[in-house]
Amino acid sequence: MTHEVDRMLDEIRQLAPSIASRAAEIEAARRMPADLVETLKAIGIYRMFVPRSHGGMELDLPQGLRVIVELAKIDGSVGWTAMIAGGSALIASLLNIQTYDQVYESGPDVILGGSSQPGGTAQPAPGGWRVSGRWPFASGCQQAEWMVGFCVMTKDGKPFPGYAGEDGPPLVRGFILPASEWQIEDTWHVAGLKGSGSHHIAIADKIVPESNFFHIEGGVPCLPGPLYQSVLELIPVMHSAFSVGVAKGALEELVAFANTGRRQLRAVTAMRDSELFQAELGRVGADLRAAQAFMEAQATSHWGHALAGTINDAALRMQSTQNAVWIASTCVRIADACFALGGGSALYNASPLQRRLRDLHAGAQHVVAQQRNYAAVGKLLLENRVSKTPASRAARSERQPRRRVISLNAS
Repeated sequence: MTHEVDRMLDEIRQLAPSIASRAAEIEAARRMPADLVETLKAIGIYRMFVPRSHGGMELDLPQGLRVIVELAKIDGSVGWTAMIAGGSALIASLLNIQTYDQVYESGPDVILGGSSQPGGTAQPAPGGWRVSGRWPFASGCQQAEWMVGFCVMTKDGKPFPGYAGEDGPPLVRGFILPASEWQIEDTWHVAGLKGSGSHHIAIADKIVPESNFFHIEGGVPCLPGPLYQSVLELIPVMHSAFSVGVAKGALEELVAFANTGRRQLRAVTAMRDSELFQAELGRVGADLRAAQAFMEAQATSHWGHALAGTINDAALRMQSTQNAVWIASTCVRIADACFALGGGSALYNASPLQRRLRDLHAGAQHVVAQQRNYAAVGKLLLENRVSKTPASRAARSERQPRRRVISLNAS
């Protein structure tokens, strides 16, 4: 499929000037333009991770990330919504095959969206589950054709206990419905990723069939193939591709700005001839190369595990999350540095440098890239270290709750 990816990248690069010229329009509308969405659909953006059995490309992970990087390099909101759609397509593989077939019954170019926060509740009702809720950060919801939400599963007003038992968090399951079943609330008034249209979505007292629900953790994919075996390990790597793409765009825009011969106030020489500017630019370039190399190494490693059938692993999940946090933080520093080096001109709305800065800071606030994720990684490192002694292994086994199978009856 390499030739298909090269074809996509060529078409995206040809489209780049047009997208860049519409940056202000995209931000002002706080959504993706409908005609641009249709163009991206024709290129194949929304079928990248759809299986060949349903007309999709079923790209391997490293190849698909190249496309996300290229889109994010042009515009943060364009790259973000493509990344969200790709991750949602992977999550859809956790549906049962009949529901999955229904989602893609009209072809592979289906735009999926939704929210990963457990913003709703579901309680048993005749015909399925009665769902109500309000979910934030539903990126691309205005273009989505199907949307996903997550619910705390309840009965008689009380949550079902989760896998950790009564003392742990409650059981959460995802569900999917056509976009027409959701209400979109106009709430996306934000500092960064303005064009992603990440409004709140809501549902009130709606019966959702049991067949539309799925387990995000421990669910059995309805599709064969390495892409669909454990999506939680792959989604953080997709987030890293977004971060790298936006940072690449910031650096390229700073270089282009310096090459105009710009000389800042009170500077003794033009920016491009300043040794201080050159040194800072070299440092930022090194940071970018490190972030991209780290992302590519993680993608290659995870894809190798996916091919070998060993990707479903808590340590690998923590590893990709840890890397996503580090890459997001590094790319934020890159954008900050590019903005500072751009001087006073970078303050204006017309400057792409201020938009890159805002978009990367917004992306780094996402749950996947939050700094607090380091705590789970640190805990895992400590547990792996103490588990080297037989006594500590036994003590750890006593502390950890046993994973149990949970059966729900909707009726």
